[in-house]
Amino acid sequence: MASSDGSIAHQPTPIEDYALVGDMHSAALISRGGSIDWLCLPRFDSESLFAALLDSEKAGRWSLAPDDDGAVSEREYLRDTFVLRTLWRTDAGEAEVLDFMPLGDNRPNLVRRIRGISGSVRFAERYAVRFDYGAAVPWVRQIEYGDHPAILATAGPGTVIRRGPRVHAEGLEHVAEYDVAEGETVDLVLTWYPSHRRPPKPLDVDAAIEQTVTWWRDWADRSDPPSPYDQAVRRSLLVLRALTDEDTGGISAAATTSLPETDGGERNWDYRYVWLRDAALTIAVLLTHGYREEAEEWRGWLLRAIAGDPADVQIMYGIGGERRLAEFELPELAGYGGARPVRVGNGAYEQTQWDVFGEVMVALHGARLAGLAETAASWPLQHALLDFLAENWQRPDHGIWEIRGEQKHFTHSRAMVWAAFDRGARGVREFGLDGDAELWQDLADRLREEILSQGFDEKRGAFRQHYDTDEVDAALLQLPQIGFIAPDDERMTGTVAAMEEDLMQDGLLLRYRTSSGVDGLSGEEHPFLACSFWLVEQYAASGRLRDAEELMERGLAAANDVGLLAEEYDPARSRQVGNTPQALSHLALVRAADAIAAARHGREEEAPGVRGEDEAKAADGAPPAQTADGTEATPEEARDDAGADLPERDPEE
Repeated sequence: MASSDGSIAHQPTPIEDYALVGDMHSAALISRGGSIDWLCLPRFDSESLFAALLDSEKAGRWSLAPDDDGAVSEREYLRDTFVLRTLWRTDAGEAEVLDFMPLGDNRPNLVRRIRGISGSVRFAERYAVRFDYGAAVPWVRQIEYGDHPAILATAGPGTVIRRGPRVHAEGLEHVAEYDVAEGETVDLVLTWYPSHRRPPKPLDVDAAIEQTVTWWRDWADRSDPPSPYDQAVRRSLLVLRALTDEDTGGISAAATTSLPETDGGERNWDYRYVWLRDAALTIAVLLTHGYREEAEEWRGWLLRAIAGDPADVQIMYGIGGERRLAEFELPELAGYGGARPVRVGNGAYEQTQWDVFGEVMVALHGARLAGLAETAASWPLQHALLDFLAENWQRPDHGIWEIRGEQKHFTHSRAMVWAAFDRGARGVREFGLDGDAELWQDLADRLREEILSQGFDEKRGAFRQHYDTDEVDAALLQLPQIGFIAPDDERMTGTVAAMEEDLMQDGLLLRYRTSSGVDGLSGEEHPFLACSFWLVEQYAASGRLRDAEELMERGLAAANDVGLLAEEYDPARSRQVGNTPQALSHLALVRAADAIAAARHGREEEAPGVRGEDEAKAADGAPPAQTADGTEATPEEARDDAGADLPERDPEE
């Protein structure tokens, strides 16, 4: 395979061959062959220790597999966890490997436990740590830690210690072979710590497994997913939890950077940050599935991130709310399958995307309907956002897809601005909050008229991507979700027909046609999984239940063997494409399953996000806002500190 500069790139491991293990601070990607090819510590957006995913083994990897070319494996997560079990079979015996990142110990660990099941299996280990995305070969030394061997690797501010069987140097790797017989257990544990500190004490692996399995299962058992998609929904909810930082509440859009949208192309972005859009959509999904406390945590992150001057609101932030996400390239990395450039950071943080204002307002209004009490910051921040939006709503933007071309009046963005003003006015009318409901309603009405006149193509009978084109855009599927238009309105069904004609590719939906040149980038891309699940939701809400179920099955088929979804999918090759696992794909899957469940029971009005004029009806039956002691809150109390943000955690705990 040729890279973008004409050189020959190594043949990459298919994206769908990777499983994820994580500790709600970071995550590792492990191939079917037992190689950890991606790991950043101590956070999702930290520099990598293993980056073979984006180059080759020279960028760092940790492989563990039987020393037998005929070995076969099968893998699965232990039920409702992120503990990965890989069963290896050879002619000489069977053994299993449990890979996981322990929870609850407040330090970055990665455990690989081998257990002999029958006979005896010889394992081969190859261990090569490379700091700073493969650029820094660490200083490595072997030590005796108590009665056990260990290997330290240090470069700059970070050190990792690997405890386990003794290894020996072979070039720039450390390797070992050892036999694991029936009933025997071998533990390998990697721990990251600041290089100026002493190594932490060894991990109690037995206790760590028990605690980690228990935590994941307890969390999963709190959900009530719809049948027959319960397993896919539970796994998707678990993915959302795994991508969420335990301390800050920020949810990473994906665990990876620069996995390309096309082979060898330039559409390679860093998704290890927190988009306001994802955070807002997550709140609604969590509330639907009973995760009230987690929804409050996400809301807390959202409010902290947007605090300050509304003019400074960004579309994305770092996991802790960091604002500067400067984008730069790593020319020394060959890229996944030769796709360059490899990027760190994301320049889109400086873009204008008016839709995030609407998504934030819709999410916080939905939280209010669900009974989450106002915090000291919640409504004042929203009020400030609306005041700013009232002065700037006529400006064009880069749109939901972060185009790197000319700003436009994107119909989706305009509808989301409508939603912001609509929810603001309703916050005043329905909840007694302070604000100029008359002004906000007037602006919402003006926007609605503008969108229907300039954002709708009368000739084709469909909403258009932006005011200067006849193209359609899958983001328009969100118009019914925010209540701008009914799902079965002929203008919406006409838009769906146009999408089916222009954007359907091998049974799944593209975001838009890149051939229009709107995004300012070369190359094409594959069907975007979130869009396909949005179409499932639209089908279910507009009476096309059979179409919804058929498309749902095609979307579910894009998941890999352990239930993970990437950003895009290539149906022709049955290959996942783009960064993985993708939070937005899993968010949309959950909403789609909920919509089908509602439609099957004849309750389309309860489909998630289908609110608009019907949302006021939902408010009549919504639980009242509560004060901290659980009593019903008055509108005045709801504006006070009763629901203040959760306290900050001590990072040293």
